[in-house]
Amino acid sequence: MTNRLLLTAATLLCTFAGTIYGCGNTSKNDPSNTNSNPTETMNQSESNDTNKHLETAIFAGGCFWGMQYYFEKAKGVTNTVVGYIGGHITNPTYEQVCSHTSGHYEAIKVTYDPSVTNYEAMAKLFFDIHDPTQTDGQGPDIGEQYMSVVFYANDAQRQIAQNLINQLTKKGLQVATQLKMATTFYPAEGYHQHHYDHEGTTPYCHRFIDKFN
Repeated sequence: MTNRLLLTAATLLCTFAGTIYGCGNTSKNDPSNTNSNPTETMNQSESNDTNKHLETAIFAGGCFWGMQYYFEKAKGVTNTVVGYIGGHITNPTYEQVCSHTSGHYEAIKVTYDPSVTNYEAMAKLFFDIHDPTQTDGQGPDIGEQYMSVVFYANDAQRQIAQNLINQLTKKGLQVATQLKMATTFYPAEGYHQHHYDHEGTTPYCHRFIDKFN
């Protein structure tokens, strides 16, 4: 009951704040914020991900700005990149994703050190920083690109995510999070990367609520 009340309160606050700040506000479309070398982010991510000692996880849970804010600070995380996944065109742009015609989700690719943390910890954090019960997006951000999805790389990741969903279901949460096999992940434009660090602000919607204890 406590978790459900906290989720309800957080959703109301998120909706109010979203009307002011909105994940799709003008700073996202500011041409002055574009990355002069958009492939640099991709290359850095790929370099980290190919390190045999590191592993990756991909999650979609609303505006990827807020997701990155929390994951980049998590213990054991070595790199985070926000981007697009799950659609049917190659190298989608933000405008194409927002048009609801590409089929992509806003997502985050997290690279972490398995000697320090593990996939279960990453997946728990994912569930703790967004509302997995919302069926049409996240807070005021409505649309397919904002829906809650775990993109698993293998069956082990899928089973861990499903187990966590089962735990939340037993606590009375009607989890809407989908489980999908990971496809090609496309890093987003440079101005989307580490947005809150550059702005010196905090997420208007995402917030940490421990849903497992």
